[in-house]
Amino acid sequence: MRLSFLEHLYKQPGPFASVYLDTSRDSAIEDPVAAIELRWRHLRDALTSEGADQDSLAAAAEAVGSDTEVPGAHGQAVFTAHGRLALLDELPDPPARDTAHFGALPDTLPLIVQHSPEIPYVAAHVHYSGRHSTDATGTVRIEAEIGVWPLTKVTPGHRLREEIPVTDWLNAAAVTGRKLEGHARRIDAEAVVVAGDVWARGILVRRLPAPLRKRVITVVGAGESRPRRALLEHRLESLFSERMAEHDRSLLAAFLAQLAHDGASARGLAPAVSALQRRRVKALFLNNHPESPLRLWAGPQPSHLALTEQELRSYGIQDVSEERADAVLTRALVGTRAELVLVPEQQVRLHEGVGVLLRYTEPGPGCDRV
Repeated sequence: MRLSFLEHLYKQPGPFASVYLDTSRDSAIEDPVAAIELRWRHLRDALTSEGADQDSLAAAAEAVGSDTEVPGAHGQAVFTAHGRLALLDELPDPPARDTAHFGALPDTLPLIVQHSPEIPYVAAHVHYSGRHSTDATGTVRIEAEIGVWPLTKVTPGHRLREEIPVTDWLNAAAVTGRKLEGHARRIDAEAVVVAGDVWARGILVRRLPAPLRKRVITVVGAGESRPRRALLEHRLESLFSERMAEHDRSLLAAFLAQLAHDGASARGLAPAVSALQRRRVKALFLNNHPESPLRLWAGPQPSHLALTEQELRSYGIQDVSEERADAVLTRALVGTRAELVLVPEQQVRLHEGVGVLLRYTEPGPGCDRV
């Protein structure tokens, strides 16, 4: 996963207030607005106890609950610094629990987890309820969306809507298919998920260009399509929730291959830190452990990270602080433009939950393999 969406955040100086909270409104709660306000008050008190300044609290308060147009279950990630909003992002799902942290680095891993698995896709729902014949009367209505899962739950993707007489459907389906291919190529779509009437959708699928047709997944039932929520949302959830993006899978395969041959990869926190210090990491692999007690020391720059305070100070870095390991690693990845791959522990269990694939090796006698 590329973390370019966080670059602007890390260009700003800390300390940061990081807030994650449930801002769902169409729930069983009688007064969801009051519930959001109550949750925010608890988080504000937590931030105050950690030393957050009043201006940053005020900036966060202004952003919290501003997503009034987003329907369904969701949440917000709010980051402020020095009295300014540093980043505001909608969470496709409510956080498991509301959290707030004030510190030198922003707490971005929960946001990254909600962006995962970042699968580019095309979803199409073919609406038709008439006689299965191209000489029938009636209209085929197609609704399609091109986006990245799961972000389209709260950030709409590009939508295509067309209504076509059944008598024209054979020819029109080919034209529609070429339109979908153009959009899919722009995002390098991994999957084409198609629902709706079996006969009408079958004509569309058979007339899709061959590269797109190979990626088709047909599903039964679609559920109601809601404004500002992903088309075929519940079907996409079941298809993608335990899936890694193809790009991440290829990086993981390269990591495991290098590991098997003592190549440019390793597992563990110490080698990951060493490689990030030297900007050698192509991708870092992480078993997500929100409860992890692992800590690292960090300085002002992304490559300023170490296992101990003494190591950082030995490099002449004076402004140092001890932070959560995942917060330090994430900043280093963004600053060095390395990628992050979240790996389910049941798939690959990494030593200390961390592994690295290097950009290059350092051959020669006496060199340390990271």
